[in-house]
Amino acid sequence: MDRVKYLLHGFGPSMPAQSAAITVRAALGAAVGLALTAAVLWLLDPSTSLMQRPALIAPFGASTFLIFAVPNSPMAQPWAVVLGNIVSALAAILILHTGLPTLPTAAFSVMLAVLAMAILRAMHPPGGAVALATVLSAHPDSLPGLHYLLQPVASGSLALVFLGILWAHTTGRRYPFRVAPEPTLHGTKDPAPDRRFIPSEQVLAATLTRLRLSANLGVEDLARLIETAETEANASHLGPTTADQMMSRDLIQVTPDTPLPELAESFRSHRFKTLPVRNPDGSFGGLVSQSALVGRADPALTAHQLIDADLRSASPQTPLADLITLLADGSQQAVPVLEANRLVGLITRSDMIALLSGHMPT
Repeated sequence: MDRVKYLLHGFGPSMPAQSAAITVRAALGAAVGLALTAAVLWLLDPSTSLMQRPALIAPFGASTFLIFAVPNSPMAQPWAVVLGNIVSALAAILILHTGLPTLPTAAFSVMLAVLAMAILRAMHPPGGAVALATVLSAHPDSLPGLHYLLQPVASGSLALVFLGILWAHTTGRRYPFRVAPEPTLHGTKDPAPDRRFIPSEQVLAATLTRLRLSANLGVEDLARLIETAETEANASHLGPTTADQMMSRDLIQVTPDTPLPELAESFRSHRFKTLPVRNPDGSFGGLVSQSALVGRADPALTAHQLIDADLRSASPQTPLADLITLLADGSQQAVPVLEANRLVGLITRSDMIALLSGHMPT
């Protein structure tokens, strides 16, 4: 029985279940993207029928799935989608003109498509389907040529990619998924502090190649995976620590109309690097960093005009691993802890350093 269970285990699902929101977003995006691509192809060639027989080719369904459902995949990136589909169609056109019977034409077309995609680093699984569909739909008296390559293959692939970018931007995802991480906030070549112990991009790429995973997992995805795993592992040594356990509660706050001179005096007297702003109704109004006062001399400036525009917050239940991430990238000196948009605590980098140093082995 154990042997049977072991053998059957390999046939079970290997992917974790996705949330309903992610699934619905991908499905809706795929439907919208494919429908709009059909409309684009019809505008380019009105002789086709938009509603009954759109100028879509079947492999676009697979391309749509990759772009909208797994946009992080290397196989879903614009280079792979556009170039993969184009060279696959070109491979089929070239083999078709040899005059071979259908079966060897189909086989050689897919073979040439795979070789071309691999050489160009444009591995895109639907490309194999493009090559096969091109062969099977070709009529002996009217073989496809350059026009077919441009319309619908190239134009349809470009439309899908462009619509995928718009959908990702609209729904808060990133596509294309860049291979390299974003530049650091300091404008230097040094990696961000939370990435300095992660292997270089070259090492990660070589590792993926050695494990034969380069077509399935991008370098940046692997870097994020290592980064998150290391953060979680480091935080686990401290137990289930949350923001509520380490935040400062007795806070010095200012009002939105506190003028620049009073702000400067508060920073001098309390030796803080950030000051929370409390709105008249008691809600949280933002943080003013000490660095925001550098070079400012106008006494009419107020706290409201100096608050950090891009600020991330936490709740009392936020785990330590997330707090480490928030404070490690250099974008903010402190993390406000909010409940119902009211400030209940503040966690600074000094608090984090004190906590971590207290648990370092001696």
